[in-house]
Amino acid sequence: MIEQADETRAPFGPDYGFGLYVHWPYCTRICPYCDFNVYAAKDRNTDSLVETLIADIAAHKPRMPKHGALDTIFFGGGTPSLMRPEQVSEIVEAARVNFGLKADAEITLEANPNDILGADLEGLKRAGVNRISIGVQSLRDDALIFLGRDHDVTQAKAAVARALSVFPSVSIDLIYARPGQTFDAWQAELSEAIMLGVHHMSLYELTIEQRTAFGQAEARGELIQMGEEAQARMYEITQAVMSAAGMPAYEISNHAISDAHKARHNMIYWSGGDWIGVGPGAHGRISVGGKRYATLAQPKPGDYMANVQALGSGWGGADVLTQMDVAREMVAMGLRSTEGLEIGRVEALSGEDMSRDKIATFAEQGWLEMSPGRITLTPAGSLLADALSAELAP
Repeated sequence: MIEQADETRAPFGPDYGFGLYVHWPYCTRICPYCDFNVYAAKDRNTDSLVETLIADIAAHKPRMPKHGALDTIFFGGGTPSLMRPEQVSEIVEAARVNFGLKADAEITLEANPNDILGADLEGLKRAGVNRISIGVQSLRDDALIFLGRDHDVTQAKAAVARALSVFPSVSIDLIYARPGQTFDAWQAELSEAIMLGVHHMSLYELTIEQRTAFGQAEARGELIQMGEEAQARMYEITQAVMSAAGMPAYEISNHAISDAHKARHNMIYWSGGDWIGVGPGAHGRISVGGKRYATLAQPKPGDYMANVQALGSGWGGADVLTQMDVAREMVAMGLRSTEGLEIGRVEALSGEDMSRDKIATFAEQGWLEMSPGRITLTPAGSLLADALSAELAP
């Protein structure tokens, strides 16, 4: 149970951003690389889930009486573009009633291309959505078949164009370092994606997780991941092409044409802010009374809805993180962003000095850049982000 404690200001919490993450668990099909908490949509009546999400949002308010208005709402999944505009509107209104929304709040909805082509986009805009993130994943038809997507390149491009005609900020996801993909082919595909004119791009190397269909295929020897050296070269090509196009990385996998189009919700994660997680399997981080809590909702939709009905919350648990846990998480997340890591915040949490010798050594190697009170990864260091975070963590 979250305690109501004193007003001591910790080096984390809503002063670094406050968001709401809404997990929509349903998809029309499960992609073979997907390791998220998702379920087949089938012919489900989802109104009861929406009612439960609204109740869960309301249940958070008394636990967080000092939190102000939300900076962001992010509808993720799953495939939240399967939601009707009125369902999105009801959830946004629940957030507004219970917490308030900043006048410039970012409200993002993830979408599949085919949903964009058939959706009431004006209705979604009226519901409050002002940012769309489209799961294009590739601009090559053979790759889309390999990735298990239900759209082709023509549909993807049409969806992007339609979204750009309605929303002020549009992002796309692409997956690279696919088996058999060449450097030249990726550079050409990436250049083609830039020409679509979107404001933001999230570019991810294909990661094969054990419990996915791809993971099972790999275990059978039917799928071989691209080697680490080739993946590193792919990343370097990505950075060069995107920087030349005026969309430099502001985080390891994310690129924007300007500060105005950076994903503000994701920046809450990287900067140690707070976010409420509602929906099956949703994670949250909530700071109350100088303590930081990690929340995790029940993963199965039925269990989640039963929890909210019986207990007033969908959480499967709300654990207090130790100061050291928070410090280590801050290092791992903070180094991902080009804004870098504030050394003083980490040291205030851990009660230990970060190793100046390691920082100096990594800077000499060209992996880190130092400025007063802050360290950031260089492009070369970004290739080693996980290893460097582990070395620098208290």
